[in-house]
Amino acid sequence: MPYRPTYALTSLATALAAVSAAPALAADAPNTLDRVEVTAQRRTESAQDVGIAISVLSGDELKARGVKQINQLQGELPSLEIEPAFGSGQAQFRIRGIGFQDYGANNASPVGVYVDEVGYAFPVQTQGLLFDLERVEVLRGPQGTLYGKNTTAGAVNLLSRRPTKQTEGGFSVGAGSHSAVQAQGYLSGPLSEQVRGRISIASEHGGAWQHNRITGEKLGDQRIAAVRGQLEVDVTPDLKARISLSDNQDRSDVQGLYAPTPRSHTNQPADADPNATGWGLQSDFAQLAGVAADAKPSRDNSATNLALHLDWNLGATRLTSITAHQRFTRHELGDWDGTAVNHSDVYWHDRARVTTQELRLASQAQAALPWVVGAYYSKERLDEDWLTDFRHDYGLITRTRYGQDGRTTAVFGQADIPLATQWTLVAGLRQERETRAIHDFSTSTTPTIAGLGVSGASQSLTSNQTSGKLALQFKPEAGTLLYASLSRGLKSGGITAHNTFNTLALTPFQPEKLVALELGAKADLTRLLRVNAAFFHYDYRDQQFQDVTTSPTGALIGKIINIPRSSIDGGEFELQWKPLPGLSIAQSVGYKRGTFKDFNSPLLGDLSGHHQFFPKLSYGGSIAYAWTTGGLDLKIAGDYSYRSTSPSWLNRLNVDGGTLYDIPAYWLANARVEIAPSGSPWQASVGVRNLFDRRHDLTRNFFGNRPSTADDLNVAAAGPSRTWTAVLSYAY
Repeated sequence: MPYRPTYALTSLATALAAVSAAPALAADAPNTLDRVEVTAQRRTESAQDVGIAISVLSGDELKARGVKQINQLQGELPSLEIEPAFGSGQAQFRIRGIGFQDYGANNASPVGVYVDEVGYAFPVQTQGLLFDLERVEVLRGPQGTLYGKNTTAGAVNLLSRRPTKQTEGGFSVGAGSHSAVQAQGYLSGPLSEQVRGRISIASEHGGAWQHNRITGEKLGDQRIAAVRGQLEVDVTPDLKARISLSDNQDRSDVQGLYAPTPRSHTNQPADADPNATGWGLQSDFAQLAGVAADAKPSRDNSATNLALHLDWNLGATRLTSITAHQRFTRHELGDWDGTAVNHSDVYWHDRARVTTQELRLASQAQAALPWVVGAYYSKERLDEDWLTDFRHDYGLITRTRYGQDGRTTAVFGQADIPLATQWTLVAGLRQERETRAIHDFSTSTTPTIAGLGVSGASQSLTSNQTSGKLALQFKPEAGTLLYASLSRGLKSGGITAHNTFNTLALTPFQPEKLVALELGAKADLTRLLRVNAAFFHYDYRDQQFQDVTTSPTGALIGKIINIPRSSIDGGEFELQWKPLPGLSIAQSVGYKRGTFKDFNSPLLGDLSGHHQFFPKLSYGGSIAYAWTTGGLDLKIAGDYSYRSTSPSWLNRLNVDGGTLYDIPAYWLANARVEIAPSGSPWQASVGVRNLFDRRHDLTRNFFGNRPSTADDLNVAAAGPSRTWTAVLSYAY
């Protein structure tokens, strides 16, 4: 039967109705909505009291839903999309349509990703395991007056569980489709009266869901091991220190791409099965990359993160210091054409080192006028060396190497100024200076071709920018918040570091600026029903876009450019409801529409007045029912999501016209059942992701000089098909 959303919702509702009709309806917990606490404004408070569009998922809920990596969050939260470039580890984040497409690793994202208040400098760093988390917070809209980094789209905050004063521990083991196995564990508690510690581990193995279309060999096995240790010390009654050290080792297979159209040049039909793919290396390219000649697409990445948090209670104020150092190494072999033919075989070797320091002085949480001021410093170093085998089409291998240094210094502050009993004015300001410089940039070829290549090139960019926020908040009664905000956000400028033969491609692109107007409302209408809504208008200047520039001779040179003017309008609506004891329902919808106001592209033509290229509609929800019967605690739950069609600018180049490169709209649904003896530390669960086995794509692209429906280089990265996982867990 074809899957339709009404069928999915009806089936799930029928199952829940059958359960709720059972004689034993028991839910020991109070039937009220949970208070969701966040630290989005660098202090602990209810999410309902924060005048920002924010969505929160607890760590327990993430684990129960089988969310193990950050890319999966796009199916759980409104207005968030995460696209893997060519199916690789280079994530491309987007919130409310604000995003950045770049398959290179050297540029910042407009979405800040933070782990325990420490931001990642490069999107490629974000692909580690999610485990032992307290919660994830997704903030929509410009951030910067409270955060170390400055972003235009928003922020994703991942908060780890902290060391505890009481001893606690637990573990879980699981097995699932395609011989997948997983394990997690933690141990936390006091080491003395003043010292507490926590150790957390996680691993993923197996799960190969793709296969070679010719040989049948499997692809997609995970081989990930991660550990995080935390030590919290009461240095004095007023000074607390917490040191965190984490390590993530990833030696997994890299996703393969499938052929959505026939490849007439090689007599290959389109792949009827999106799980089919292909790969293959020429022996000399394998030798250059330092991998085996029969190597599959795979990675060997390592990430080590060290952070020291100091929190000093000074009486009327509180001083916080966060010192962090990150080391990330990437070895990634990808087959971006999805065949044994060397259209585009790619090998990346990246080495990143990032050091950050943040200082904040803030009023105490109970102050009549809450405020915070701070300073931020970041030092980044990235060395990249990557190879591409283009010999089937162009007769050469390219090798691009460079080093990039970045420095950021900023001061920021924000205050919540009470105007009257129910009114508060929020004012924030940030001043930031940033420098990025590429040096020793080279692109060489094998075989060497006279006059073709770049050697010893360099470029730099320095910017000094001001951003800020003004907001008015009104609380007419307890449990209700109305707010209006006007903010200006910035995203770093940068340098296009692709495999170019023309140094004009290295000309820096400028920071993008966003002026955001937002109106929002948050209301607990009853103790059982909560609704939040937000509407926004974005005025976008110097939007960064993957396009081309023109040389003095008229040649088109691929690079990231700035679009003079564009805009985005939209909003979100979220609902949480507990209509019956044990029954929880959540719904969310996000809509956005973007327009290029002034954009005349040498490659794509005049796009002024044209819509922007992102999905307009996202919808999601979850239903869960928990009850006790016969000495057992039972729970049945499901969640579902919808993404509308994601249009692609590549269709503008398609000589046949059409919408081949659009990512079609799709629905996904997941379900799980949990069972535990009442009062027992043991629990068993079975979950299914992509319950109805819906075919869906994560990205589409092509290789060649000009795309067409008959081109032999069209590729797509498929989303995983249906998988199941059974988990046994213990916690004390």
